[in-house]
Amino acid sequence: MRLDHVGPGEAVLSMRVRDDMTNGHGSCHGGVIFALADSAFAFACNAYDQRAVAQHCAVTFLRPGRRGEVLTARAVERVREGRSGIYDVTVTDAEGRVVAEFRGHSRIVPGTVLPGEGGAAPGLVERA
Repeated sequence: MRLDHVGPGEAVLSMRVRDDMTNGHGSCHGGVIFALADSAFAFACNAYDQRAVAQHCAVTFLRPGRRGEVLTARAVERVREGRSGIYDVTVTDAEGRVVAEFRGHSRIVPGTVLPGEGGAAPGLVERA
């Protein structure tokens, strides 16, 4: 996965579907698509430098991802109130067709994630 953009309440990640990411039908495994969407969700809800974890997630698969194509996950914040947030992530193929829709509910927990303030999770701020 490659982190293409991150900001408070939003993130874009992309990934080329490799052979080892495909299922028995030759299309991208749903778990891989979920992981891409979930990662975009994680970057979007943690970009405020408040530690956020997933409270609930759901995905709907609409078309297969194909071997060799680049999938892009765009996460946007829908609401952030108190300790809770709701984020929508759209996964598209290179032609902009929707592959999956993901909705994640976040929950703020104690701590920060960015370096310098409170011992951040280093992987969260690295770029591929």
